[in-house]
Amino acid sequence: MTPDEFIRKWKSAELNERAAAQSHFIDLCRMLDEPAPTDVDPKGEWYAFERGATKTTGGEGWADVWKRDHFGWEYKGKRKDLKAAFAQLQQYALALENPPLLVVCDMDRFEIHTNWTNSVSAVHEFGLDDLRDANVRQKLKSVFSDPERLKPGKTRQALTEEAAAEFAKLAQRLRDRGRPAETVAHFINRLVFCMFAEDVDLLPNKMFKRMLEHASSRPDEFQSLASDLFKAMQSGGRVGFEHVAWFNGGLFNDDTALPLDKDDIALTLVAANLDWAEIDPSILGTLFERGLDPDKRSQLGAHYTDRDKIMMIVDPVIVRPWLAEWETAKAEIAKSVEKSRSAKSASARTKAHDQAVAEYRSFLNKLRAFRVLDPACGSGNFLYLALLALKDIEHRVSIEAEAMGLQREFSQVGPAAVKGIEINPYAAELARVSVWIGEIQWMRRNGFGVSDRPILKPLDHIECRDAVLNEDGSEATWPDADAIVGNPPFLGDKAMLSVLGTAYVDKLRSKFAGRVPGGVDLVVYWFEKARAAVEAGLSKSAGLVSTQAIRRGSNRSVLDKISAGATIFDAWADEPWVVDGAAVRVSLVCFAREIDNPRQYRLDGKRVTSIHADLTGDTVDLTKALPLPENVGWCFQGPVKVGPFDVPGDTARNWLQLPRNPNGRSNSDVVRPWLNGQDVTRRSSDRWIVDFADMPEKDAAVYEAPFEYVRRNVKPLRDKNNRERRRIFWWQHGETVPGLRKKTIGLKRLIATPRVSKHRIFVWVSLKVLPDSRINIVVRDDDATFGILHSRFHEAWSLRLGGWHGVGNDPQYTPSTGFETFPFPVGLAPNIPAAASANDPRAKKIAEAADQLHKLRENWLNPADLVRREPEVVAGFPDRFVPINEDAERALKKRTLTNLYNERPTWLANAHAELDAAVAAAYNWPTDISEEDALARLFALNQERAAGSAPGELLAETAPTE
Repeated sequence: MTPDEFIRKWKSAELNERAAAQSHFIDLCRMLDEPAPTDVDPKGEWYAFERGATKTTGGEGWADVWKRDHFGWEYKGKRKDLKAAFAQLQQYALALENPPLLVVCDMDRFEIHTNWTNSVSAVHEFGLDDLRDANVRQKLKSVFSDPERLKPGKTRQALTEEAAAEFAKLAQRLRDRGRPAETVAHFINRLVFCMFAEDVDLLPNKMFKRMLEHASSRPDEFQSLASDLFKAMQSGGRVGFEHVAWFNGGLFNDDTALPLDKDDIALTLVAANLDWAEIDPSILGTLFERGLDPDKRSQLGAHYTDRDKIMMIVDPVIVRPWLAEWETAKAEIAKSVEKSRSAKSASARTKAHDQAVAEYRSFLNKLRAFRVLDPACGSGNFLYLALLALKDIEHRVSIEAEAMGLQREFSQVGPAAVKGIEINPYAAELARVSVWIGEIQWMRRNGFGVSDRPILKPLDHIECRDAVLNEDGSEATWPDADAIVGNPPFLGDKAMLSVLGTAYVDKLRSKFAGRVPGGVDLVVYWFEKARAAVEAGLSKSAGLVSTQAIRRGSNRSVLDKISAGATIFDAWADEPWVVDGAAVRVSLVCFAREIDNPRQYRLDGKRVTSIHADLTGDTVDLTKALPLPENVGWCFQGPVKVGPFDVPGDTARNWLQLPRNPNGRSNSDVVRPWLNGQDVTRRSSDRWIVDFADMPEKDAAVYEAPFEYVRRNVKPLRDKNNRERRRIFWWQHGETVPGLRKKTIGLKRLIATPRVSKHRIFVWVSLKVLPDSRINIVVRDDDATFGILHSRFHEAWSLRLGGWHGVGNDPQYTPSTGFETFPFPVGLAPNIPAAASANDPRAKKIAEAADQLHKLRENWLNPADLVRREPEVVAGFPDRFVPINEDAERALKKRTLTNLYNERPTWLANAHAELDAAVAAAYNWPTDISEEDALARLFALNQERAAGSAPGELLAETAPTE
């Protein structure tokens, strides 16, 4: 069929909708050279007329035509209301699997509405005569075969960022005139909502934009004009001859407006020309916070969390449990419906039908009574998406009940379903605006009208207050809620003092003493309160975001308590996140008191049978590993210098070669090579450090040049330090670690490993070298200990019991967990002198393999044809490796342990395999034992030794299984 033939036929046709719809569509397919539904899908499984029509509902379905992942299409008779047709499609879009395009047609007119979730909506309109245009036909053909061609280029996020940028400029101008932040914020929120309201036709005839255009030439009138509008919105009324609906809700609680000058109005007009109907509330608040109140935003830790991240908590805590419950309820309702249909008597039919209605009503009532709390709601991102999730569930239930022959109902889940607590008044108001906008957008997007008595219901249940402490220092209470979700503020233990103040932090720690350890991050207090609510039965479940530090150290104590009294059923252990523009890693943790059968455990999106407090699953629970007495006191963090005690090698060598000091001693007593993490993972930085250890000031002062350097460069900084000891003993390092110094007496060398590194690497260091705080030192000098620590078994153990650091997510070695809990082979524990095992064949074999690994690595790092070995300027210090020329220097820069382990050449893999075999034999394990099996056996050893089992029993337990 040609376009002209199609146009002639349908221009003259006056058939009604039901008689004409399918014929019109089939002709359209013929004209566009596209298959009709019955041509390619006779069963109507993915392309069908009357999608959703059943014997129960009659001949009309949810859409006149439907094609999966393409469109829903609704016809109306000629010159009928296409808005009504579009509203019907919107109401059933969920049942139609949310097609990207919604098309309405009255045989003369076509409207294609885009329906992608995160894109700005677009409408393509054309008439019958326009089909002669090849471009129009191509657009229509794309509906059938390539919807992506019609996808709008601008995302809702891009639109929102654009809008926020304009208002940030206006806000800054108002702030620069001395207007208080909260006054500006409240005023900006009103402007934002007015723009949204007129773009969704809640304010008539572009009233707000017309007001701005009028004021642009008479800026002195803006304040009174805006005041008149706000007053009308407060309780409903008129502005000129035009009626204004009743908005209120607290946002328009008075008629206060700020004056704007000509440039301010021009900025506002630029924003007003955007399509505010499509603004994304889930980022709206945060973007405005950035522009309006960055200082308080930083204090709160409130930050943009994208939709997908939020849904990683909303889905398991809200959506999946409700959908699982609905499947169960739906099956019972279906039984009652079927019983009604098959009943032989009218009374039996009525009774069964009433039972189905009662079951349906009971489920809806329960869903509508469900409440969600975000006790750190910021600008409302979690509340907005939680509300939409509940409304989607209610809508789905209603549609599926209608398909069974029950009455579909109007949406009743609304803003009352979400509760919030937020300490910043501006953020709290933003949260209310986000929820209001989200509610209105959802209703419009799904084809429903907006309640207008008033349009903005009061949202007093989004409270402005501290969520953990009351002003009098007592613990804050949370409102009742079935589920708790949110992203509490990210403030580390040390940052809490500087941001929140010592007085507040002291009150907080005092109030939660006995429940929360003293040195935890701020987020832990939210986890503890959520845990208490869940365990007490006040809430059914909770899902919160934390920095991944929640998995380790004292922070993990709250997850230990959660695991003991509730169940972690869904978690993401290590996810990328952005805080204040900086990349961090976070953990998402969902827990409940009782887990229903339909709710399945998921870790990092995969099914598991259990989740432990360290957010691992389906493995031995290493969170229950205990420190072993034989390991305690043998692994130390290096000294914390607190000040620029370190100097370049040239400076140090100058000091070393100075004449002896008045005490007759050389500066070599107090000037030492310094070792930090990068010196191990890369190459030596040739930094040295002044180290007076625990010397009194009068003794330190005798070392003239080093002492004068410290007095000049360190003392001014230490005089300002918050800790009294560091101010008084300014010439000493902040933490001198005397235990480490005592333990090294009599040793020839020490084992060092960086606290944070991509690969778990152990190296030998001279006693003359001072390790930095970023280095952990094991106080042993025997090759056997070195070899055990460098085995794959200790590496796996320390990875599971350590932490992760930074955006690179590098493993962190933790002495208290990774080392002190690790069960060494019997007879080779750190507290047993190396001499005691000198003749032990197990120790000898490990030592030989360890020594070989060390030598091979050293030869690779410093090959004899690239370096020369030079003694230091004074005796007793380690020799230096100096490149023989510039080419050698360039080559050596690439020879680092990190690069070596990144490449892991065969010789290195072989050396480690030999070492691993020797260590496995020391445990009496098979060489090819799996990592999980080895961890399970190590954990059993840990538990037995912590309980005080005898060595003989332990040795027997390590025998390999056949």
